[in-house]
Amino acid sequence: MCFLRRPGAPASWIWWRMLRQVLRRGLQSFCHRLGLCVSRHPVFFLTVPAVLTITFGLSALNRFQPEGDLERLVAPSHSLAKIERSLASSLFPLDQSKSQLYSDLHTPGRYGRVILLSPPGDNVLLQAEGILQTHRAVLEMKDGRNSFIGHQLGGVVEVPNSKDQRVKSARAIQITYYLQTYGSATQDLIGEKWENEFCKLMRKLQEEHQDLQLYSLASFSLWRDFHKTSILARSKVLVSLVLILTTATLSSSMKDCLRSKPFLGLLGVLTVCISIITAAGIFFITDGKYNSTLLGIPFFAMGHGTKGVFELLSGWRRTKENLPFKDRVADAYSDVMVTYTMTSSLYFITFGMGASPFTNIEAVKVFCQNMCVSILLNYFYIFSFFGSCLVFAGQLEQNRYHSIFCCKIPSAEYLDRKPVWFQTVMSDGHQQTSHHETSPYQHHFIQHFLREHYNEWITNIYVKPFVVILYLIYASFSFMGCLQISDRANIINLLASDSPSVSYAMVQQKYFSNYSPVIGFYIYEPLEYWNSSVQEDLRRLCSGFTAVSWVEQYYQFLKVSNISASNKSDFISVLQSLFLKKPEFQHFRNDIIFSKAGDENNIIASRLYLVARTSRDKQKEVIEVLEKLRPLSLSKSIRFIVFNPSFVFTDHYGLSVTVPVLIAGFGVLLMLILTFFLVIHPLGNFWLILSVTSIELGVLGLMTLWNVDMDCISILCLIYTLNFAIDHCAPLLYTFVLATEHTRTQCIKSSLQEHGTAILQNVTSFLIGLVPLLFVPSNLTFTLFKCLLLTGGCTLLHCFVILPVFLTFFPPSKKHHKKKKRAKRKEREEIECIEIQENPDHVTTV
Repeated sequence: MCFLRRPGAPASWIWWRMLRQVLRRGLQSFCHRLGLCVSRHPVFFLTVPAVLTITFGLSALNRFQPEGDLERLVAPSHSLAKIERSLASSLFPLDQSKSQLYSDLHTPGRYGRVILLSPPGDNVLLQAEGILQTHRAVLEMKDGRNSFIGHQLGGVVEVPNSKDQRVKSARAIQITYYLQTYGSATQDLIGEKWENEFCKLMRKLQEEHQDLQLYSLASFSLWRDFHKTSILARSKVLVSLVLILTTATLSSSMKDCLRSKPFLGLLGVLTVCISIITAAGIFFITDGKYNSTLLGIPFFAMGHGTKGVFELLSGWRRTKENLPFKDRVADAYSDVMVTYTMTSSLYFITFGMGASPFTNIEAVKVFCQNMCVSILLNYFYIFSFFGSCLVFAGQLEQNRYHSIFCCKIPSAEYLDRKPVWFQTVMSDGHQQTSHHETSPYQHHFIQHFLREHYNEWITNIYVKPFVVILYLIYASFSFMGCLQISDRANIINLLASDSPSVSYAMVQQKYFSNYSPVIGFYIYEPLEYWNSSVQEDLRRLCSGFTAVSWVEQYYQFLKVSNISASNKSDFISVLQSLFLKKPEFQHFRNDIIFSKAGDENNIIASRLYLVARTSRDKQKEVIEVLEKLRPLSLSKSIRFIVFNPSFVFTDHYGLSVTVPVLIAGFGVLLMLILTFFLVIHPLGNFWLILSVTSIELGVLGLMTLWNVDMDCISILCLIYTLNFAIDHCAPLLYTFVLATEHTRTQCIKSSLQEHGTAILQNVTSFLIGLVPLLFVPSNLTFTLFKCLLLTGGCTLLHCFVILPVFLTFFPPSKKHHKKKKRAKRKEREEIECIEIQENPDHVTTV
């Protein structure tokens, strides 16, 4: 091996080039030996994956267990709201409260809710008989234990010019029944039974009261409707598999019955399937619990696995037919597995970072852990199981067996005497080879289309301006979408769309969005409530809220009763002896914690309740209220916390969902920069970074314009987009930068001809496999479909439209290759002239 120094090139450039060449050839040599090993022992590499799949697949069936804690999955694992909940629970234990309203609870526990909605134009307050019948039916249920009952009106119309805000009519009423379980397992089971009976009762009452619409919700409803997606999607996933199998089989076929590989396309998809089954078995053996977000793993793994399958098929077609089939398999491995190893490594790194402790959402972490195992097994199964299938198919081709019927292909003379249909079925393409096509594989319909039609069209000088305009439009919409990113933690996005939970949430959002949930305001340190400055601070903190406060009620009581309580002893004495003993104020006893030191009583903690006026975007405004109140607890003299059970899901949710994709993107960027001067060509990595960034921002912006929120599913899709883009752009770009043709246009044509078939086959199979997701009535699958459709579409746009045009404008330049070829041609001419001069009698032979 020798390296010639380019004129003007520094010595360091030569060393970097040598290092790149050594690494590249070392990896190719390793993959070549791996291919030889597989081709010499195909039965072993076929048997081991099959045994692993059977072993782990059976264990997956025996150990299958769904995840029962929805909060653990989708709520941020480490949040201030969970600490605040623990503090509130320790100060005011639930089992010490005997007569409080539902709004006083700081944990949802077991409950049943029902919204009674009157027909349009009617007043629900005039249908009191139906409401009371429903209420009595609930209270008469067995095993209900103690119920806390609260009610709320929705769609309220007030009396015009009313000073005391009298209600004229209301469209809906919401009734909530909370059950006391005290954390007991037995009572929790009783509460679960009560909730099931409650939902059945609501369905029965709906049939009896046609003039009222009943929408029910229980504490287990969200969990039930979350897992309902998996049940609804089972048949659709099987349809997706059939569609991918059909697409892979047809796209791997040719008219040439010898070189057609339909069964290899079929076996390639099955290889990915059994690797996913093995990964699922390993997940359940390690005590993993299934949840509906894992529904995306088959589609993610299929998109990467089939890319390796189609690339190996393309690599096989590029090998020389006159070589033994074992050498052809080794050459295909040497040509393909280097890039496939790199992309698989990036998959593992990005999803490995998503599974790191930095990820704050358990559903994302579990998904990324499973994806890492799936990628490793995917890679192992591709080079072992599918490689063995490729060996057997190559042996059949070398021995001239039919690719479908596995029978000997007759000679050309024998075929000429047979009917046309028989010639069509048994033809091996010997009549189709023309003088300008040296390889019979050039007749593959996708490769023929790219070579004869598409490559010439996309590189046409008149097409390029329109491609530039198209990219500017694409970039504009992407940028516009990125400015409108929404990170609302809406749990409805993960539920089945036709479920009772979604119906209840839609009605609640429509009629009960004028006020926020009741926010608990907990003062956890002793405070001088009798001090006028403290009273003013409390009023200032509660300004803008509707407050249910024992402090305000007590101050009002003192004012009306004309009692002075300006010092500690008087304040506490009147509070305990007069105020809290009156029947209308007795419920405030649960809101104050007293301590006694000798003969002196102290107030060590207390709680208030705040309700904020909100608009239709209730959740966003609640988050803003939370973000405004928390800093005040540190800056003011009053030490307090604010809490509502919904805060557990919304607290820092935006940061929690964006961190995984930022970490994954940083990991990809870091890997590409570290290998900038080591792998293949630095400009290849530079173009790859630009392409992946463009695709990622495009998917992010367009999915925002398509009303997709930043939840755990869309974040996982964005992590996958990074890898999917690298998977398809890397081979195309590296082939381009290493091409030795005279012009950039010829280089991009060569790249498309070499890798365009595999890219088109894989993206087409991937997109067709997504179609059945449209027919699953679930918001989770809708989000998955939208994000993956944009991922496949943007990648296809860049590989076949944007990159082929832009690479003809910008570096790397191909002039030095042209100069090298001219120098070599001139050197050959000089040698020929010398030979002619030395042997004038043999000019004709020269």
